[in-house]
Amino acid sequence: METPHDPHSINYRIREGLARIATIMRVDEWNRAKTMGLNPTQLAILTALDGRAGGLSVTDVAAHLGISQPTATDSLNALEKKSLVERRASAEDRRAVRVHLTTDGARMLQSHQPNSLAERAVASLESGQHEQLLLLLVTMIRELQEQNAIPQQRMCVSCQYFSPYEHTGSAQPHHCRFVDAAFGQSELRIDCRDQLPSDPQKRASDWNMFRVKTASL
Repeated sequence: METPHDPHSINYRIREGLARIATIMRVDEWNRAKTMGLNPTQLAILTALDGRAGGLSVTDVAAHLGISQPTATDSLNALEKKSLVERRASAEDRRAVRVHLTTDGARMLQSHQPNSLAERAVASLESGQHEQLLLLLVTMIRELQEQNAIPQQRMCVSCQYFSPYEHTGSAQPHHCRFVDAAFGQSELRIDCRDQLPSDPQKRASDWNMFRVKTASL
């Protein structure tokens, strides 16, 4: 078979690559969920609730997982019967209900840590490639956030505690005001439990500095 003279664009081919990785990640989630006696949607809900002291509303759960609200409700009902999640009145509005991970739910997540095919693939990269891939993922996720395609994620780059390139020239150029410590590019988090969203103006300013300084390195 001849190589096509007009192959798909590089963006299309990257999307193809991401689709292949997504397939393996779905296999990983199916395998992990099966060992826990759950389905992948139920496992994804437990993971989304992990570390969220304030819980999530049913609407939030649906948005984070990209599923319909009825599907989220059915999965939450099943998890509640297993005593893995519980509904509580919101501290801010007693009429509103938030879903929380129970002690049993948290224990189940901790006792079934993933041994994933995707992580093994990541481990095959060289050290410098790990950091490059992390930065690319942060950039892509942020773009999806700004397009309102996905909910705001608990990332460093959109956190009110984040101070990018405060320590220019250092191996740990950024500063986290929550723990009052410097940290490096490879320590950027996609999902931090202590993250507090910054306001749109700070988020845009921080990202512009982060993007420009990172590109100049």
